Amino acid sequence: MVSQRAQGDRGWMEDPPDDGRSGSRHSEKRHTNSRFQNPEGVECPASSWFKVQLPKGYIYQNTRSIRSNNQCMSTYTQIMYHIVFGTRNRQNTMRADGRDQLFKYITGIVKNKKCHLYIINGVEDHLHILTHLHQEISLAGLVKDIKLASTAYIRTDRIFPAFQGWQSGYGAFTCSFKDKDRLIRYIANQEEHHRIRTFREEYQDLLLEQGITFDERFLL
Repeated sequence: MVSQRAQGDRGWMEDPPDDGRSGSRHSEKRHTNSRFQNPEGVECPASSWFKVQLPKGYIYQNTRSIRSNNQCMSTYTQIMYHIVFGTRNRQNTMRADGRDQLFKYITGIVKNKKCHLYIINGVEDHLHILTHLHQEISLAGLVKDIKLASTAYIRTDRIFPAFQGWQSGYGAFTCSFKDKDRLIRYIANQEEHHRIRTFREEYQDLLLEQGITFDERFLL
């Protein structure tokens, strides 16, 4: 099991390239001492790199970059997902002696996607991931990258010789931050849970808890 301490996630703004445009309604070049005025004559400072489109009525005065107080807000998100997927045909191919190695590798994938992984764990036929999703990363893209990269890693390093790949689908459920600690405990105790419950039974309960309708013929 790999678990990390939660950290805050702050947004960022990329500096746009300088395309040499000047005196137009679109501006990109840095000019920290510039000013613009609204129709009422209120002067506003311009600073840093920022690209804006001036609304009609604004007077453009000797500037190619404009940034006002209401345009400087950082981005804060807390998008947390509980992701679940299994091995192909639910085969018991993830042996206990290789799981930690796989979990560390997947943790690196998630980290490289600017997401914060809280915990990853699983048993022979499936795994659970609890992660924050960065605002620039799509859920489908993250799961796809995890599956593709981990499949190649497993086959190259022969962690699980009988492993044939992951199932094509997955479950992903949004979570309240208040439930984080409870979910971490749940995922950490996977081996204990599955002494009395199958993956199919667990997955059905997760879908029902989230109010998701499903066809049992295509469940797993």
